[in-house]
Order: sequence, then structure tokens, then C-alpha cells
Amino acid sequence: MISFAPLTRFSRVALIAAAATLASCQNAQIAKTDNYDCPAHRPHNQGAVRVKVSLSKQMIYVMEGNRPLLVTATCIGMPGKGTPRGNFTAFNKIAQKRSGSYGFSVSGNSITPCTAGECRGHYVGYPMPYWVEFSPSYGFHGGYVWPIPRSHGCLRLHPNVAPKFFALVPAGTPINIADSQPEDAAFGVSHKRPGPEHYNAPDPAPSVSISDAPFRAQNGRPIFVD
Repeated sequence: MISFAPLTRFSRVALIAAAATLASCQNAQIAKTDNYDCPAHRPHNQGAVRVKVSLSKQMIYVMEGNRPLLVTATCIGMPGKGTPRGNFTAFNKIAQKRSGSYGFSVSGNSITPCTAGECRGHYVGYPMPYWVEFSPSYGFHGGYVWPIPRSHGCLRLHPNVAPKFFALVPAGTPINIADSQPEDAAFGVSHKRPGPEHYNAPDPAPSVSISDAPFRAQNGRPIFVD
């Protein structure tokens, strides 16, 4: 049997300090996962609101004339599943949308990833909160905002920003998606994108993804700063 000498007063103080430092670092790391945000401004004339997407900069600009209402980073479609280019109109807004293509097969206590049509159990689509569709099966929605093209063609917004975009962009809003936008130089260059702490986190457990937790987590945040 191995015995240990009692801790000296200095050792106890050092141990407590180390534990406090570790706790504060862990808390800071947890806090960072939620601190990316972008201010949204209430439009004066809703009919003048336009959405512009720059694929090269992976940026979204919600504009009212020359006035930016919301400037935010986005994650675009990966090679082979690119985000469509062109002029579109927002339609089919669903705050609690689930994917009709990718999700989970639920059978008893078993939850496994699958694609729609190939699931052996009950299909539950992957959560896509604050969905704003602009082309059949393509839309803006909450999710991880990676710095590289990583979606299946949709435009992802950080969970703190997605409800703001949803509020600013009613059905009928014009949307232009192009390789670049004039706003890139004015607003996109200086915008600080989410850091690795915002997108390197693991996906939620399947049991969480099939629940309504992904939708509840984004409620209650203020939408407009003015």
C-alpha cells in the first residue's frame, strides 16, 4: 500500500489556484462557443430590403439600399454540392425545419445517421432552425459556420444570427447570390469570422438532434439593436 504525505499549506494553495485557473479556462472556452454575434438593425422600409451573398468571401449582407441591416459570415456548399448562383426570392420560411434528405433512423433505442429513403427505422430529419428557402431544397438556416465550403448547398448562419436573418427576410425578399458583391470591400473585409471554437465542436448527440432541443436553444435572444 502506497501512502502519501499530507499536503503542505503551499501545496494546497497551489492546487486550489491551479484548479481555479483550469475552471476559468474551461468556462472561457465554453463561453466562446456562443459569443459570435452580429448586430441587426430594424429596416425603415421593408420593401427596400435585399439579401446579397458573396460566395468567394462566404459573407451575407442584408441591405436596405446602401444601409447594412445585417452583415454576417456564412458557410457555403462544398465542391460537387455547390450553392446555386443567381437571383432568387425568399419563400417557405419554417422556424423549426428538419431536413428531408439527411437525418437519423430511429428504431427503439437505436439512432443511426441515414439519408431519407434509406432508413430502416423511423426517419427524423437533421435540424435546420430558422429555415428561409430561396430555391427548391436550398435555403438559409442555423448551423456550424465553417471557414471552408462544407454544406450540401445551403447557406448556414451561426445559431446566434439565424433568428435575426429570419426576422429580417420575409417571404418575397429578393436574394442575389454571386461570386462577389460590392459590399465585400465595404463590409466583408473587416468582418471577423467565427474562430475554430465556433465550428470545431462535435455535432450534438443523435438523441439531441432528434429532440426539439436544437430549436429551443435559440429562443429568447434580442433581434434588433435599434
